[in-house]
Amino acid sequence: MAGAAPSTRQSGKLRAVTFRWSCDKQLRDAVTDFAGDSRHANPWAADLYQRARTRGHDHAHAVRILARAWLHVIWHCWQNGVSYDPAQHHALQRILQAQNQPA
Repeated sequence: MAGAAPSTRQSGKLRAVTFRWSCDKQLRDAVTDFAGDSRHANPWAADLYQRARTRGHDHAHAVRILARAWLHVIWHCWQNGVSYDPAQHHALQRILQAQNQPA
């Protein structure tokens, strides 16, 4: 619904993965703005964004990848009836531990 996931169309041997045009554009804008801003304050988000950029994705695609990850986190918070707790976010904890390791 938020348009963060790509659209896949397949017919026979032909398969196309493209940008999702049919979605709630205001929701997509809100989610991608949140995701884009989160990479400045959250080490996990910054790492995920940077890994997407390293794989060759442009800024907009990398932000959509990050938005999709945040939607996953938000969905689980909603389903479990809990607020987001960075101490419970295992991927964030791994990043923080790696930063504290001596090189």
